[in-house]
Amino acid sequence: MSGFDPYAGIPPGDENDPGELPVFAEEIDLNAEQVSQPGPIVAGEGDYVLHADDLAAGYFPGVNILNGCSLTAKDGELVGIIGPNGAGKSTLLKAMFGLVRVTSGRVTLRGREITNLRADALVKEGVGFVPQTNNVFPSLTIEENFQVGCYQNPKLFTEQFDRVAAIFPTMAERRKQRAGSLSGGERQMVAMGRALMMNPSVLLLDEPSAGLSPALQDEVFVNVKGINAAGVTVVIVEQNAARCLQIVDRGYVLDQGTNAYTGTGRELANDPKVIELYLGTLAQA
Repeated sequence: MSGFDPYAGIPPGDENDPGELPVFAEEIDLNAEQVSQPGPIVAGEGDYVLHADDLAAGYFPGVNILNGCSLTAKDGELVGIIGPNGAGKSTLLKAMFGLVRVTSGRVTLRGREITNLRADALVKEGVGFVPQTNNVFPSLTIEENFQVGCYQNPKLFTEQFDRVAAIFPTMAERRKQRAGSLSGGERQMVAMGRALMMNPSVLLLDEPSAGLSPALQDEVFVNVKGINAAGVTVVIVEQNAARCLQIVDRGYVLDQGTNAYTGTGRELANDPKVIELYLGTLAQA
C-alpha cells in the first residue's frame, strides 16, 4: 500500500477520532469478506469448469479495476487473456483465486460458487495459481519447492512428483538443486510444477513469459501446452499477445476492466480491430 493515505478524506485534526478509522479499517479488511467453504451448486453452471460472471473487483473500497468482466473455461481448454497494461488481466486472475475481493458478480468452479473463497481452500478444491513474480522459494531445492506445493496433502507427493516429472523431466533430474540458482525460465518450470502438485483441475498463470528472452518465452509456451495436454484446464494472462493467441483455444481481450473482444485464438489473431488496437506490429511480424 505504498503511497496510500489511510486518513484521506478525514478533516484535519480528526485523525484520532475513534469514530472514523474503525469503519475504514473494516472496509479494507479483505479477510472479512472471504469464505472458507465453497457455496452451493448454482443452476445452469455445470457446463463450465470455471466461470467468472460479471465481476466487479478492486484493491480498495469504491475503486474497481474490474467492471463487469466475465470468463468461462471448459474441461481441457486453454484460455488466454490479453489486453493493454492496466486492463485488469492479472486482477481477474487474482479475483478468481480469492486474492482480490469481488464486490459483485459470481465465480463458480464446476457449478459450485467459490466467490471470495480463501486461496488455501481453492487449492483444496482443485485450483492452482502461479503469480508473475516471487513464485519460487529460492533457498529451497526443486524437490522441496514441490513438497511445499502439496503441503495440504503430503501423501500426494510421490504420485504427483512423477506426474510433474513427466512434464518437466529436467526439473526431476535436478531435484536437489536450489531454486535460487536456476534461470528465469527454469524458475517458471518450478513454479508451475509446484502448482501442479495438488493435482488441480484448473491452473491460473499470470504472465509466465514476462521478463524472459524470446527463446525462453517459447519454452514457457511449450510447457503451458504440455500442462494442458496432460488434462489440466489452463487460464493464462499474457503480455506476449500474439504468441498467446497462437496456442490458446479461446481468448479474451480486456480493456478498462471489461470484455472488449472474445473468440478463438485464431479469430482474435486475425481480427483487424484487435490487430490495430492491441496486437500492432507483433501480430504482423
